Amino acid sequence: MADFKSARLASDIQRIIGGKLRDLKDPRIDAQRLTVVRVDVTRDRSVAKVYVSSLGGMAAAKEAVKGLESASGLLRHEIVAVLGIRKAPELRFIPDDSAEYSAHISKVLKSLNIPQESEESESDR
Repeated sequence: MADFKSARLASDIQRIIGGKLRDLKDPRIDAQRLTVVRVDVTRDRSVAKVYVSSLGGMAAAKEAVKGLESASGLLRHEIVAVLGIRKAPELRFIPDDSAEYSAHISKVLKSLNIPQESEESESDR
């Protein structure tokens, strides 16, 4: 379990990388369809695992990871500049299929055609 400082650093890194995605010019990175799902920072804050998901599927997420790995130096520099820390953690990007999975679950739930109960009928009871 990460301590408070590691958890705070992880959320800051997630915010910074998520905001910087649009500025990256690598064609493998589709910022409109890419999401930083979560960031896990080790207890000694030397490594940050960045989980990246794409609405284009797992193949698009794997391509985006390759682009992000090539831009990791720029991203680490941005982390140091914004947070004012001496050394940014090593960034390890990991493809994740959570966006694709949530879209699938949403599609399945919509196909069930369950009628919505109105709030009025509940208040009458």
